[in-house]
Amino acid sequence: MRRNLRTGAFVLAAIAILGTASIFLSRKVNAATVVAPRFEVDPMWPKPLPNHWLLGMTVGVAVDAQDHIWIVHRQGSLEDNEKHATTNPKIAGCCAPAPPILEFDAAGNLINSWGGPGNGYDWPDSTHGIFVDYKNNVWIGGNGRGKAPGAAAGRAGGFVLDETPVVGVTGYYNDSMLLKFTADGKFVMQIGKPGQSKGSNDVENLRLPAKIYVDPKTDEAYIADGYGNHRVIVYDANTGKYKRHWGAYGNKPDDVDPGDYKPDGPPAQQFRNPVHCANLSIDNLLYVCDRRNDRLQVFTPEGKFVKEAFFEKQTLGQGSVWDLAFSKDPQQKYIYVADGENNQIHVIDRQSLQQLTTFGDGGRQPGEFYGVHSIATDSKGNIYTTETFRGQRVQKFTYKGIAPVTKQYQGVVWPSGK
Repeated sequence: MRRNLRTGAFVLAAIAILGTASIFLSRKVNAATVVAPRFEVDPMWPKPLPNHWLLGMTVGVAVDAQDHIWIVHRQGSLEDNEKHATTNPKIAGCCAPAPPILEFDAAGNLINSWGGPGNGYDWPDSTHGIFVDYKNNVWIGGNGRGKAPGAAAGRAGGFVLDETPVVGVTGYYNDSMLLKFTADGKFVMQIGKPGQSKGSNDVENLRLPAKIYVDPKTDEAYIADGYGNHRVIVYDANTGKYKRHWGAYGNKPDDVDPGDYKPDGPPAQQFRNPVHCANLSIDNLLYVCDRRNDRLQVFTPEGKFVKEAFFEKQTLGQGSVWDLAFSKDPQQKYIYVADGENNQIHVIDRQSLQQLTTFGDGGRQPGEFYGVHSIATDSKGNIYTTETFRGQRVQKFTYKGIAPVTKQYQGVVWPSGK
């Protein structure tokens, strides 16, 4: 009897060990089957700018139907000693601000440049965001905050040129408009007027709009509005006529200060400033970057809330969800999230909104970031990023195919030489 009991105990122990091993092996197999797009930085892209031109805070990137890469930057954010070629008398041969809007071909050659104040429209005090629609029109927003009448001028002549949200700030919101141009810089349309915003339920004006997306199926322009307001707003892209707007969870937006973001607190029922992106997917879902709430919210085009997800939820400061782009497979299976506070790109499964892997690190070398601000993809699946603050550049990350995820954090994705 004792021998039988010992034998039975041995068998049960063996089964338990084998079961544990099976679970362990199953987890390893499952982990090995998680795949995601893989990238390598192209340290030679783009080619040097002509005319001793420099980029300031580079606050928007878009890719058009020809796989040309468009960026917008802030000339006024350059330091004085970066503009010595523009003084009178000229201090030195270098350097000068590049025009605000630059167009590159796929090889990184600069092929077009324009932008700045002109007749018939109000150029932003601080540009922000760029989009090239299916008709090859170029849209830009702005987040310049002018000083209130009679107030003393602050830095940059009283205009805020960084990424600081305006929570709790009252007064004069200068860039309350959106601009539309042809690809060669001819003015087409302006929505809103400078300094005229009455808040998040004013349908005539914007308030520091961050980013634009135009739906080619409906000719509707979705605006992440933005640094001053707490909403997504939709206009007719041809006439500028107001269509609809909403806040977080599809609520009617308000401008009550929500207080500091608390990672472990209940989810905020309104967007925090800035509402930083609004991108429509191929299956007609609108993905909205609620940057300082560290979250992505998903809506129908009519503003019905679908789902949300948080990324790097303990991130304070400027938040983690700055911009997004979709992968170029037919299903847009992946989302790439630019995280300017942690200086990384997060690769997300679009259906589950699960983070698969992340790459990048803080720094100024190729493949590193200082304030990665905006992100876009071309038809071949390559990623382009721009950097604000003192990052002041555009980078290309070459698509290298789908590969197993071997580690959550990849660091700098330097070329392997293969």
